Amino acid sequence: MTNPTTQRHIVIIGGVAGGMSAATRMRRLDETAQITVIERSGYVSFANCGLPYHVGGVIEKRDALLLQTPASLAARFRLDVRVRHEAVRIDRDRQVVIVRDLAAAAGAAAGTGTELEFPYNALILSPGASPVRPPIPGIERALSLRNVEDTDAMVAAAHGAKTAVVIGGGFIGLEMAENLVHRGIQTAVVEATAQVMAPLDPEMVAPVHDRIRRSGVALRLGAAVTAIGARDVTLANGEHLPADIVIAAIGVRPETGLAKASGLTIGPRGGIATDEHFRTSDPNIYAVGDAVEKRDGLDGSETLVPLANTANRQGRFVADVIAGRPGKDRGIQGTAIVGVFGLQVAVTGWNEKRLRAAGRPYMVVHTHPSSHAGYYPGADGMALKLLVDPATDQILGAQGVGKSGVDKRIDVIATAMAGGLTASDLADLELAYAPQFASAKDPVNMLGYAAMNTRDGLTPTIQWHELAAAMDAGATLIDVRSASEHRRGGIPGSVLIPVDELRDRLAEVPEGPAIIHCAVGVRGHTATRILRQHGWDNVRNLDGGYTTWAAGTSLTPSIN
Repeated sequence: MTNPTTQRHIVIIGGVAGGMSAATRMRRLDETAQITVIERSGYVSFANCGLPYHVGGVIEKRDALLLQTPASLAARFRLDVRVRHEAVRIDRDRQVVIVRDLAAAAGAAAGTGTELEFPYNALILSPGASPVRPPIPGIERALSLRNVEDTDAMVAAAHGAKTAVVIGGGFIGLEMAENLVHRGIQTAVVEATAQVMAPLDPEMVAPVHDRIRRSGVALRLGAAVTAIGARDVTLANGEHLPADIVIAAIGVRPETGLAKASGLTIGPRGGIATDEHFRTSDPNIYAVGDAVEKRDGLDGSETLVPLANTANRQGRFVADVIAGRPGKDRGIQGTAIVGVFGLQVAVTGWNEKRLRAAGRPYMVVHTHPSSHAGYYPGADGMALKLLVDPATDQILGAQGVGKSGVDKRIDVIATAMAGGLTASDLADLELAYAPQFASAKDPVNMLGYAAMNTRDGLTPTIQWHELAAAMDAGATLIDVRSASEHRRGGIPGSVLIPVDELRDRLAEVPEGPAIIHCAVGVRGHTATRILRQHGWDNVRNLDGGYTTWAAGTSLTPSIN
């Protein structure tokens, strides 16, 4: 029998990913502990990443999103789960959490019998993040998506609606737009910056913009909402967009109110500061999930990464720490994927914009492979981008866009980064192959080959955004595609010499600097090697070819 004087009391504020992972792991490690979970909403364990798809009707049954209930958690894990309870204060001296019973408070006279006290030996904060809601006139009409109650409100609002405006072009905003369109609702997306999906670089996001527009969405980039009316949204340029429903998906910020009120340290990025064991500035209080600052895996700086898998991992880890198991947190890469109207859009690590802003040297590789062997039916094209440290060959980041196969390529690269593999090591990975799943040289292998060729100086490259300046400085641009490809679309100022004719037409290649381009870079690599072995030292291949250049300059070839 457990001695109540020695029994540990673990209190967890906030459920869902981080909180529930901590609670269930804690029980598996300590059968005797008193574990209490305090959850402000009416649902403690649900599939928050599936919420937009219930709004859209893709996930038809609401109950499919509800993973566990207080009763099921009590039966299996002996957890004391209090939904509709809100932690209002932490008495750190007494090690007590003061909790308000929201259901009782709603039906009782103010201040009578609605507050409870829960003592703790260890307290875990997992309050998550709250939606950003700027002070736009009429913002109270805009719906946000955080929990099941929000989902219910959106489903009700969508019933009978014909038009919608989504404010924000991030992950949640695009998922909401796709699901509203799935319901047959005419939808507009308003994004204040020049692109959706901030983790993507401009040439990688171009096909995403194209797919959004082709799916019937009115995409307004570089646009600000100035007012939300009863049936429309007004933009700064005076445009009025019809809106039976308005969704605010502008972003999230760490939920730190309770931590601040309790005197815990808040970090430079606005999240709860913790050490490598998720201890806050109070050694008896821990914090995990979207509310905390993480350590960036590349440079060790503080960062905010509101991802469910990260919260789940941290919840499990903090339970290990409290139970006395060894280990420490690792850096965050920010690996993520989202579906956008049939496209897979995935990222890991840093993008080029961030590397450039930080002044960090980098090398870029663009490829445009097929999802599996081209001769097997159903192969889809994709765009991949790899960012590499030119001195150490360290993989700094990657991005991918395509209809299929992007998920596993980004996952392989993210795993390689976590394991300390270099870009050149990607060439030697032994990956599963059959023609319906991949190519004998997998797209990940090809990124490694291309990185090696550039690193070793076999095929120097130039990026799409550097081309105009190089041509202005006197470089000759040679298109080594076929004549028919050149006629369908060429880079202004280019000279056509198909690669199969190049050896016989060397006299037509100027002695000065030359830049080679083909469709995606493969034939350009061959042509560059031909010229360099025939005495042309100052020749470079346009990385990613015409396809990357066209995307970067907004001509936007689609990913079919």
